[in-house]
Amino acid sequence: MNGNDSSDQAKSSLIAKTVLIVNSNSASDPLHSKKLFVRKAKSLGVKIIILSTEASTFQPYADYCINANTSNYAESLAALETFLQENPHLRLDGVATFLEDDVLLVSKIVDRYHLTGTPFKVANRVRNKFLFRDFCAHNNLPVIKFKELKSARDLEEVIKNFSFPLVVKPAYGAGSAFVMRVNDEEELRESYEYIKKEMSPKIESALTDGLAVFVEEYIDGDEVDLDILVQNGKIKFCAISDNGQTKEPFFIETTRMTPSNLPNKNQAQLLSMADETLEKLGILNGCIHFEAKSTPQGPMPLEINLRLGGDEVYASVKAAWRVDLIENYLKIVCGLYIPKFEFPAGPYQYLVAETFSSDYSGILVNLEIDDQLKKMPFVEEFQFEKKIGDSVMTPPYGYEYLGWILVSGQNPLDAQDNLRSAIKLISYEVAKFHPASSIGKTARKNPFSISTVNREVLKRGSKIEKIRRMAVANQRNLHIGVACNLYDENAQDQESLVENDLTVIGKEIEVALKSRGYKVSFFDFNDLPKVFNELKNSDVDLVFNVCERINNSSLLEPHVASIFDVLQIPYTGSNPFTLGLCIDKIRVKKLLNYHKIPTPEWDYIYSLDDDVREDLRYPLIVKPANTDNSIGITNDSVVRNEKELRVQLEKVIKEIGRPALIEEYIDGDEYDVPVIGWDDDDLRVLPLTRSIFDALPADKWHIYPFEAKYSDDSIYDRIVRQRPPKNISKKLEALLGEIALDTYRILDCHDYGRVEIRVDKNNNPYVLELNPNPSLNQDGVFSASAEVIGLDYADFLEEIIRLAIKRYKDNPPYYHLQPNIL
Repeated sequence: MNGNDSSDQAKSSLIAKTVLIVNSNSASDPLHSKKLFVRKAKSLGVKIIILSTEASTFQPYADYCINANTSNYAESLAALETFLQENPHLRLDGVATFLEDDVLLVSKIVDRYHLTGTPFKVANRVRNKFLFRDFCAHNNLPVIKFKELKSARDLEEVIKNFSFPLVVKPAYGAGSAFVMRVNDEEELRESYEYIKKEMSPKIESALTDGLAVFVEEYIDGDEVDLDILVQNGKIKFCAISDNGQTKEPFFIETTRMTPSNLPNKNQAQLLSMADETLEKLGILNGCIHFEAKSTPQGPMPLEINLRLGGDEVYASVKAAWRVDLIENYLKIVCGLYIPKFEFPAGPYQYLVAETFSSDYSGILVNLEIDDQLKKMPFVEEFQFEKKIGDSVMTPPYGYEYLGWILVSGQNPLDAQDNLRSAIKLISYEVAKFHPASSIGKTARKNPFSISTVNREVLKRGSKIEKIRRMAVANQRNLHIGVACNLYDENAQDQESLVENDLTVIGKEIEVALKSRGYKVSFFDFNDLPKVFNELKNSDVDLVFNVCERINNSSLLEPHVASIFDVLQIPYTGSNPFTLGLCIDKIRVKKLLNYHKIPTPEWDYIYSLDDDVREDLRYPLIVKPANTDNSIGITNDSVVRNEKELRVQLEKVIKEIGRPALIEEYIDGDEYDVPVIGWDDDDLRVLPLTRSIFDALPADKWHIYPFEAKYSDDSIYDRIVRQRPPKNISKKLEALLGEIALDTYRILDCHDYGRVEIRVDKNNNPYVLELNPNPSLNQDGVFSASAEVIGLDYADFLEEIIRLAIKRYKDNPPYYHLQPNIL
């Protein structure tokens, strides 16, 4: 049979067949999901059941979805059994996978349901590369000298009895992950320690099956892939491809040529060796990706993968031989006979593929693909999975490729010429992480030394690097997260009224940013474990932080920013230190006094046994020292004598459970001074808001108690708000702005903050507090001040994003955590 099998015929034979496809990765993972393979299977009329950790992501190509942790065989088998019991009208005709991670689970399903495929006993012998070599050694098959490394003591035997260079590799690895060439004794010891320390399924998911390590002697030769269709123990098709020289010592893939250019004799020897190996192993049915070397001493098997080869393998085999590996693999697992493929006239085309990789870890900062590339008739496939701003992890931190290209030609030289022409139209740049970043700074004597920096920390650093390198003009391309709190809007107690306001703020920001074209995701910090995982796994570029609660406590507000720093996610607003400092009004007063910023005369107590300064002049105002939103402040908070003072101190200390701040009451106007920016280049004072209390009844003190902000008490509607202030001197206005800026700098506020200042009857200013996370609701003081200078709500939010981007761009990572003045 030649390769021209009609797709209509294939579809007719597979229609109504029910195939379970096991796929451990989400379809949203472009590098590993094999979603295109699933889509191809669906196009053949197969009824598809997906068994995956995130099975629903494969819709609409899946007819049925089974969600289960595929690394947990018992869980997956139980989920499958339950599904089949609940759907008795379905009968499995076959089971397949396109991922190395799932080979062993598929073999267990083959055993349990008596399906066509490789039994678990055989699959495990092949999946474990050490057991595979041991089998070869005991069954008169070619084998390289090898030894399992169970401990450092085994290294001594290897050093004594093996010849360098050697290759150290995981028994259950996939691709080239953690495969290393070592040239001497020192490199052997260091590479072994490195692998044992760093090897993890988090870096290579196929390692879920086991973390055993072994060593073998390195052999020279031409490395090849044999992509095989075997049915009933007979090889029905085999495509041999040449692999280009890998980048050592980590064996990073480079190029691949299909079909092979090896002499016919060598190819025949390879095919004969593969046939004998499969027969002795008992591999009777399947699509096999067989890796081997053609050496002067003869063919040498390296590993057998009981699944279709990855990346360009499917496309290159189909273009060269007109054989559809997916279609025929499905026929095999469904028990549909396929005849042997014959090619007396040779291949239809010659294919060469090149893999795009980086020489170092970093982020993709430039990618240019000429439109002419799509018009080149010889470009068969082109995949560039990374996007600008994505991290690229290379050994020893990770084993990530950027993509690949496959081109064709009438002969091998023609194909290589075409590849060179196509490559000229693709340019990309991977930038090493900033010198202040951990990436690239880990000291090593050589590439095998142990890395002391966690890979996940490095990878998350790419978000900071993306912000640092992007043009501000492109900020609407960012994925913005909104960190906030969602509450029941029907509750009416004091805390709940504040919480309702917090809910509205987050929603308003989300709506406004979406109206400007941003992709926006909402992160509700009322469920910390859930939101932490969401953030950790998200692709948000920057978070708009307006969150004021964790576990319903405002005291935990600073830790929200800490979480962003730990996860290396850029965010708007102040750092955890400033947020924590400003919650503590006592420490703020001490710091402002030290810097000679005028504040009302004051004292504080933590216990009712503490003394209060006797020289303070009544009236005084008593406040909880670490609450926000005027919680705990009422008209009675202003006291005229010691008796009233003691009542309020007891209320704050005992009832509210907070320290008490006691200040001399300043009778006069109050000014809200909004400040935006961070450094001298962009610091700006927005138009002030003046509050005049003269129209309040005589029994109401001239303050903003809680009910003035969060109730419908019409009395407080009499407070006159001027924005901008009227009839004040330029000198006073300038002074208020200057004092606010000094306060903003001293407390190291970032991006935006609001300073509250009282002015007595003689125009003497007194700073009350700075709020580094003021309300940014659409009708709020801050937004209204921005509107005075022509910024609508969305403009204002975008300006904050711009300021945050600039702050990250102009400074190394974590610079924002270093206090400016303290």
